[in-house]
Amino acid sequence: MTGLLFQGFIYLCAAVIAVPIAKRLGLGSVLGYLIAGIVIGPITGLVGSETQDIQHFAEFGVVMMLFLVGLELEPRALWDMRNRLLGLGGLQVGATTLIIGTIAYLLGVPWQSAIAVGLVFALSSTAIVLQTLNEKGLMKSDGGQSSFSVLLFQDIAVIPMLALIPLLAIQEYLDHLYDDHGASSGGHGAEMSLVEGLAGWQVAGVTVLAIVAVVVGGHYLSRPLFRFIAGAKLREVFTAAALLLVVGIALLMTLVGLSPALGTFLAGVVLANSEFRHELESDIDPFKGLLLGLFFITVGAGINFGYLFDQFAIVVGLTVGLMSIKALVLYCLAIIFKLKGADKWLFTLGLAQAGEFGFVLLSFTLQNGVISNELSQLLLLVVALSMLLTPALFIAYERLLLPKLTNEQQRKEDEITEQGTVIIAGTGRFGQIVNRMLLGNGFKTVVLDLSAEAVDRVGRFGVKTFFGDASRPDLLHAAGLHEAKMIVVAIDDEERALEIVRHARQVRPDIHIVARARDRNSVYDMYYAGANDMIRETFDSSVRAGRSALEGLGIHPYEAEKIASAFVELDLWGIRQLAELHNPDIPPHENDEYIKKAIEVRDEMDRAMVGSTDGHKGAVDRAWMPPGHRPDDSEQ
Repeated sequence: MTGLLFQGFIYLCAAVIAVPIAKRLGLGSVLGYLIAGIVIGPITGLVGSETQDIQHFAEFGVVMMLFLVGLELEPRALWDMRNRLLGLGGLQVGATTLIIGTIAYLLGVPWQSAIAVGLVFALSSTAIVLQTLNEKGLMKSDGGQSSFSVLLFQDIAVIPMLALIPLLAIQEYLDHLYDDHGASSGGHGAEMSLVEGLAGWQVAGVTVLAIVAVVVGGHYLSRPLFRFIAGAKLREVFTAAALLLVVGIALLMTLVGLSPALGTFLAGVVLANSEFRHELESDIDPFKGLLLGLFFITVGAGINFGYLFDQFAIVVGLTVGLMSIKALVLYCLAIIFKLKGADKWLFTLGLAQAGEFGFVLLSFTLQNGVISNELSQLLLLVVALSMLLTPALFIAYERLLLPKLTNEQQRKEDEITEQGTVIIAGTGRFGQIVNRMLLGNGFKTVVLDLSAEAVDRVGRFGVKTFFGDASRPDLLHAAGLHEAKMIVVAIDDEERALEIVRHARQVRPDIHIVARARDRNSVYDMYYAGANDMIRETFDSSVRAGRSALEGLGIHPYEAEKIASAFVELDLWGIRQLAELHNPDIPPHENDEYIKKAIEVRDEMDRAMVGSTDGHKGAVDRAWMPPGHRPDDSEQ
């Protein structure tokens, strides 16, 4: 018990120390886990041979991750991505297997082993790539979606690979296994199986039945089961049920010889439309994160540095060669499937490593006499080292390639040939509505936006927009700053928005400035910069939602509208009171004077609202408004 607790303490301590440091340095959590494993394993020797057993347990994190991925995909979405799934994924696995297998054969590896090597190295790391893409917010990009399609196909392809590998057995390697470890060394001992000893057609039937059971059970049985469990109103029981679902499906898939990752992914897709989806996600996600972290630590701890240093040139050469070949295949596929710019390089570099299923397949090939023990040791190091280098490739993409590609893709700013009564900076969700209202009432506008994509998008609908940075004084002047009556600052970049307001107010003290604000602090900043009207981007929609809530609770729509109007006026009064105490150098929650005044203002507003809605029988009574803010007040 003491030894178990000590090992648990070491692993947790390594993760808690290394990962935050790696994240702060911009290296990402995956590299942090790998470094932690290297430190507690090869460098300090705090953990030893037990890492291999722990790794088999930690691989279940990949299974959980694919279950969560499945929950995010509706069957329709899976069907929509079929072209990339089969095209990109199929060509990547096929081409990589063929090229690497051929090279291995030319280097003197038996053809059976060469095929197995090609299959092992055709796979990429689902755990590292998906974790990194999600962390960096790249999952929804074209390159991220293409990477996901390939990873998903690879996970599915593991099934036929596991079926093919025993057929590639070499008698000489099998004899060595029997001589060294006895007759049972090639199998799994007492492991259970539902298909052992069955004929081929029977195995196929049992496999189909297992998949049907997952689909039908997930669709028809999971809902009443989770409703029954939810009725107990015990969070821990629901968590236990979520784990039971994932573990049970993984066990069923293992018993019929299928990939547990595929089974849980399929179950996730089936449950994607379930009302319990978000609850399942929140319960499984912590376990997934911990197990994946533990898996990466064991990968780092399991690196045999003694063998690595003895065969350093060979291991490094094979690793670089492997990643170069995979990158070349991926780059060609990116061109064929018309991935462009940064997405092309994200796809190419992101999948250039070997994957965690490589450990599984290498163990399986060794047990079935397909490769020699010496070759297995060498390939295990190549797989681990390529995974270790992957976070570095993402860093290189993000810090070296992406800025360069962004600069190259930058479009030359448009020559502004028109001037109008109103200049609008920004043509996003906010600016578009303002522009439509002004145009609809006969006012001529000049719209500028820094996003070439946004400019082209609204241009297709006949909305004239100039591509350019409105925070540049020369572009503002070209747009007619000296003649315009108003400027509307509708961009969501606060720093650039403040620059525009300050410059416009300095050059044109008489111009009317309407500025988009993110929150109260932004309102204060815009006010002191010189804006006349500061519009919080979500305030009006929130007030409308509150009004709808009042109506839903039985208050007459007329009264609800009056209450909403009163709230808006009271809120403006409150902002006015607090603006004098706002200090841009001190966060509001650390400004004691601001906090004290905010509490007073809030209490006074609450008293005004409560008094004005007596029994919900009438709208707000203006007499209840705080002094200085009556209907005849000039503030807008």
